[in-house]
Amino acid sequence: MARIAVIGAGMGALAAAARLAVAGHRVTVYERTETYGGAVRRFERDGFSFDTGPGLLTLPAVWRDLFVKTGKEPLEACAELVQVDPSARHVFADGTEAALPNASRAGVVSALDEALGAGAGGRWGDFLVRAREAWDRTRRPLLEEPLWPNWSVLADREPYPSVPHKRLLRTRRAGTLAEVGAWELRDPRLAALLESHALAYGLDPRVTPASAAVLPYMEHAFGMWSVRGGVRELARAVYERCLARRVAFVFGAEVTRIVEKDGRAAGVELGDGSVVEADFVVAPGAGGAVGVPPRGQGEVGPQRGLPSRLTVLLALRGGRPEGTAHRTIVHTRDREGELTALFGTAPASAAAPTVTVLRPGDPALVPDAAHEAVTLGVVVPAGAEPGTDLVEAVLSVAERALPGLRDRVLWRELRTPADIAGETGVEGGSVPAPALAAAGGRLLHPANSTALPGLFTVGGWAHPGGGLPHAGMSGALVAGLVVEGPRFRGSQ
Repeated sequence: MARIAVIGAGMGALAAAARLAVAGHRVTVYERTETYGGAVRRFERDGFSFDTGPGLLTLPAVWRDLFVKTGKEPLEACAELVQVDPSARHVFADGTEAALPNASRAGVVSALDEALGAGAGGRWGDFLVRAREAWDRTRRPLLEEPLWPNWSVLADREPYPSVPHKRLLRTRRAGTLAEVGAWELRDPRLAALLESHALAYGLDPRVTPASAAVLPYMEHAFGMWSVRGGVRELARAVYERCLARRVAFVFGAEVTRIVEKDGRAAGVELGDGSVVEADFVVAPGAGGAVGVPPRGQGEVGPQRGLPSRLTVLLALRGGRPEGTAHRTIVHTRDREGELTALFGTAPASAAAPTVTVLRPGDPALVPDAAHEAVTLGVVVPAGAEPGTDLVEAVLSVAERALPGLRDRVLWRELRTPADIAGETGVEGGSVPAPALAAAGGRLLHPANSTALPGLFTVGGWAHPGGGLPHAGMSGALVAGLVVEGPRFRGSQ
């Protein structure tokens, strides 16, 4: 039985802790705040309840596997998952709307043909076939296995099978997501649909590799799911599974240093100066509050400069109409302005952004049927301090999908990059993106094993990157590396 110190109680850390405990190790989690879940938090007021982190879940199989491997009760016995249908309603810049069925290629093709015109659905369907090929090529190395020592193979090779495109007497192939939209989808609305999946993770579609096609494919293939009571209920279920496996938690305990002895990790030092000995240490990735020793030359470096999120929580008078889509994405009318504001030098309020509107039909989130809880989400630069002008722009965009919104507002609450930074310890409140192939490796994340023996990294800033499924897989990979050693090759 090894003593294992886990720094932080984010979702990846909780997943690792539960798996390590069931393997027979003595696990203690040290969390500097007073609760678990990392960015997966909840805000409650006057009978309203809101997720302040992710509002939906894809690839629930990752979390189902955790519960299967750590106890007799399956995930569904501990948290209720509900498939969202439609997967999303899209309101495009020209006012066109399309509601896309959940996990149905034929349904999506039909819906797009009806909304955007004959042929649009077919082009999107053909794109999904190519995206599946990229997914099949990268699923194991980018999600289910520890990062390969020869990771440069992933960095240099583009797995997306681009269609040849003739331009100015030359045959070219799309290398970025924006080029896929322009050359293969050939409709600004389909391009906006594609690019919205990159923007949701704070990625600039103009430079994001075509391999990011796996992001819309994951949503299409595995569906979108809500959690009854909010995604915070998933965090609660995982935390309680940890307790059931006798994981110890110390809240309000800030780790200031990883202790080294005889060339390996030997424990952690807490903010009060005390030292806790351990045989293994599991720490956040490079984006976390505790510094991880530099890796050797030629290793993958951490992602830098990724944007953050602004979330507007709205308590509304009036109930949610029957048949309302859970998620609506309202696309910007000024793509270049939005991209410049996010990735250039313009201020965050320079353009009305793309806004995600979440309207869950969950009675547990409202005081009664005569009220509605709505969450507006928008990507903003890390460290931004959103002003009133940006918040008003977000509300104006949301009103394209929810007419009369302002007249229904009882109160609103903002969650800013500073709030995310406070909850996660990540400078500027940056939110990590999933690992992606190609692009010279700049969208890969550092390996879970480190240059310091006995120290492993977990969570969104380590392999395989950000997002709830990826956090769960990082926990599984770290547990496998600790239990089985460096020969561990992931789930089979």
